[in-house]
Amino acid sequence: MASFSCQHRSVSLRVFLVSVILLLNAPTGLCGGYKRIFSFGDSIIDTGNFATGPLMEFPFGMTYFKRPTGRICDGRVLVDFYAQALQLPLLPPNLPEKDTGLFPNGSNFAVLGATAMPKDYFRRWNHNLPGWCRLGMQMGWFKDLLHRIAPRDDAKRQILSDSLIVLGEIGGNDYNFWFNGVRPREVAGQFIPDTMATIGSSIQELIRMGAKTILVPNNFPIGCVPDYLSRYRSGNRADYDEHGCLRWFNDFSQRHNRELRGVVARLSARNPGVKLIYADYFGAAMEFVRDQRRFGIGDPLTACCGGDQQPYHTNKGCDRTARIWGDPRGFASWDGIHMTEKAYEVIAQGVSTGPSPTRHC
Repeated sequence: MASFSCQHRSVSLRVFLVSVILLLNAPTGLCGGYKRIFSFGDSIIDTGNFATGPLMEFPFGMTYFKRPTGRICDGRVLVDFYAQALQLPLLPPNLPEKDTGLFPNGSNFAVLGATAMPKDYFRRWNHNLPGWCRLGMQMGWFKDLLHRIAPRDDAKRQILSDSLIVLGEIGGNDYNFWFNGVRPREVAGQFIPDTMATIGSSIQELIRMGAKTILVPNNFPIGCVPDYLSRYRSGNRADYDEHGCLRWFNDFSQRHNRELRGVVARLSARNPGVKLIYADYFGAAMEFVRDQRRFGIGDPLTACCGGDQQPYHTNKGCDRTARIWGDPRGFASWDGIHMTEKAYEVIAQGVSTGPSPTRHC
C-alpha cells in the first residue's frame, strides 16, 4: 500500500473545489480543450457496464432517454453532464466493446457495486462482498484499452494529456456493503486508511501514465440516503440533524472526505504539472437537502421509485412492478440508494459554482 507524507503546508492552494463546468468549458487558448473522458467508479456513474435484469426495464431511463440504458437512474448521471459540458458524446460503457471499441471520445469503466479494495481485503473481518468489480480491475481494463489503441508510449501519453480523468466517486461501496449488513459501524473506520492508499496509488499511476487532469470526487452525505434512513431508523431525535439526516453516517462520510482531500493535496504538491481537482459532491448534495424548494424538489429523503412504506418508500426495490411516486424531477432519490437525474444535475452545477470556485490552467 502506498503511504503519503505531507511536507508542504501551502498545498491547500493546489486543492481545488473548482468550477468544473467552467474549467471544462474554458476557451482553448486559456486552458485547452479535452478531447475525451475516461471515468472510473461505481453505480453512481455506470453508463451500462452492468446493463442487465431490471436495470434494462422500465422505469429506468424514463425521463431523458425514454428507455433503459443501463444507468441506475431515471435519466443522466454525473459523467453525462461533464460530457455535455465538454460538447462530447455521452460516454459509452467499456465492457460491451472491451476488446474491439476504439472509443475516440473516451470510455467509462465504472461498474455497479465496484469497490476500491479487493474482496480478499475484507476477509479478515469475515465480510464477503456481493460486488465483483474493484478499482484495480478497472485500471487494468483501461491499460488494456490504451495498449490496444495506442501501442507506443508517446501515443498513450498524448491521449492522456488531452483527456479528462474522472476517478470516482469510488470507495463508498467499501463502507456501504459493511453498513448494509448492520454490523458494528465503528469497524468501517478501519477501512479508510487503506481505501485512501488505494485511491492515492491509482491517482499516482494515472499521472505516471501521462494524465494531466484528474477529477477526484468525495463521498455523498450517506446519512441522507433513504435506504440508510430506513435501515438505521432511530427513536432518538439526537441521532438526526436538523434536516432529518443521520448524524453519525454523515460524519463518517466527512471523515472519508477529509482524508481524501489530504491525499489529493499531497499528490498535487508532488505533481505540480498536473491538475488534481477535488470535487465536493457532499457539499453540493447538501444544497438540495437544506433548501429543496429552491431546486423544485419535494422531500429529498424519499425515494421516487420503490414501495408503499412511509416515509422513505424503501421496502421494495425499483423495478417494473414498483410504485413511481411522481415526476422524478421532483425527487432527489431515485430508488432509495441512487439519485435522480435532477439531483445529479444539481450536484454538477453545485460543484461548478461551489463556495470556492477556482480555475487552474
